[in-house]
Parts: sequence; structure tokens; C-alpha cells
Amino acid sequence: MHNPPDILAMAYKQTPMPDQMALLQEKHQQIPGSVQYTIKRYFRNIQWNIEDTGMMVYHYEKNSQKENYLELKFCVSGNVYCRKKDKECDMCQFSASKNCMERVDSVDIVSFRFSPVQLSQFIKPRKGNTTLTDDILNFRHISSFSKILPLCGKTRMVLEALLNHTYTDTLENIFINAQTQMLLLYSLDCMLGEKEIDVVNCKFLANEADREKIVKAREVLIQHIGEPITIKELSRKVAINECYLKKGFKELFGTTVFDFYQSQRMEHAKYLLYEKGLSVTEVSLMLGYSSISHFSTAFKKHTGLKPCELLLR
Repeated sequence: MHNPPDILAMAYKQTPMPDQMALLQEKHQQIPGSVQYTIKRYFRNIQWNIEDTGMMVYHYEKNSQKENYLELKFCVSGNVYCRKKDKECDMCQFSASKNCMERVDSVDIVSFRFSPVQLSQFIKPRKGNTTLTDDILNFRHISSFSKILPLCGKTRMVLEALLNHTYTDTLENIFINAQTQMLLLYSLDCMLGEKEIDVVNCKFLANEADREKIVKAREVLIQHIGEPITIKELSRKVAINECYLKKGFKELFGTTVFDFYQSQRMEHAKYLLYEKGLSVTEVSLMLGYSSISHFSTAFKKHTGLKPCELLLR
């Protein structure tokens, strides 16, 4: 059994005593077949010398494949938490005062655990030699390991967005699902160093305005989870050529527009079925499917389960 080091102890250079840890906020998700995540925010003692730290944990069990998982852990400090839990107070909202009594500095511990079922959606057939990324995603690497990850600028931006967003309920679920895929992409890239993400192969992406249009397209897809949108409609919304949209999206995000959109819809479907207890018919309608059979087929292709099987768990 692989026992990875404690991420907070590594960031703090020692293990904090329980009475030092004042929990401000906690969120978690445990939907079968989806990313299992935990986000814990602690009050940051001004005497703590915290170093932002990332870690990848690859857990492999030869005789029990159900126990295999890939986990990303991060400890970051310097974020501001507003103790008005329902919404930010006026001073925080308008940045009127750095001395607002509701604002406190936090230490955030986040963990995202991917199962083999969850990772299978990212695996593409490859001819010839496979890479270490392929071996990890397919759980062909036969020994467990823990690897410290450098927190590159892109990883920090995703983490900051995760920790400081204002979405709630179903919109929060959609947003976190999308961000975890980016964390996985950037973390694998940082660890394996196969290519520098900032170096793009599409020449038009050297233009910042065009890159922003591709990023905007991703945001539009997330906003239209329940309203199917075509490539043509998406390209018009962000004012970019369809061909450039498809090529640029794959370059920046490591997946096609269609695959990203489908994976987000199916992950949200899991949430609606398992957490919200909605019926298959209700979820099918909410996600814009023309028939229950079309939705069930897409769901099984993505998860390996029929929608009704998730309801019974």
C-alpha cells in the first residue's frame, strides 16, 4: 500500500498540531465514476511559513485494479476568504477596505482523485511506442509513486479560479468539473515535460486576441451544457473561423471541442442523477437531448454504466 506524504506537512515543513488548524470552509464530491474532490480552507496563522506545493500521487494495485487511482494534491496560501458564507460582504465585494473584519487569509488544501473509469475518457488509441502519459492514464506503470509538481502560472490560475469562484449548486459542479480537467492536463505536462504548453504549434495562437477567443469558446460551452450548440454557432459567438476554433481548442486544451463538451455534459449528468436524485427523463431534458435513448447511449459510452445503474448506487 502506497502511503504518500502529507501535502500540508510538506508545505509547512512540519506537521501542524490539530489545535493550530481552524477550518473555515469544506467542500467535497464523492460521485461514483467522477472525480472525487475535497477542498478545505483553513485560517492562516501569520507565523506560518507556507510554501505553495503540488503533488501527483499514482496509486497502483496489481491484484486489485479497483483500488487504482491518480490524485492531484495542492497546498496554496495567500487567498482571501470572506467569512460571510452566503455572499461576500460589501467591503470585500467592492474591495473598499483591506482591513475588513470579514476577510481572512487562508491556507487551501485541495485534492482531486481520478479513477481508471474517469481517466479512460482521455485515452486515445496510439500506434507504435507509448509514452509515460499513456502508461499512467492506462495504469500500465507497475509501481506506485508520489511526485512533487512545480506550480506553473497556468496551474496557479486554475487553482485561483477554483478557490475564488462565486458559482453555487449545479453551476458550481459544472465549473469545477471543467477546471479539474485543466489541472490534470497541466500537471501531467509539468511532471513529464513532454512539451511546454506556452509554445503553440498553431501560428495564429501567437496572437493574444485569438487565444482569448478560444478561451472564451470554452466558457461558452460550459454555459451551454443544457443547450446543445454547433461549431458554427460557437465560432460566431466568439468571432473566429471554424477551422481556427477547432485547431486552436485542441492545441490549448488537449481535447477536441466535441469531446470536451460531451465529457462536461456527462459529468454533470452524473451529478444530477446521483446527488440531485433526478430521473433519467428529467436529466435527459435538462441536457437538451431529443430522446432518452440518445442520452442513455451517450451516458453509457462515457461512463460504462446505464443512467439507471447510477441511480441505484
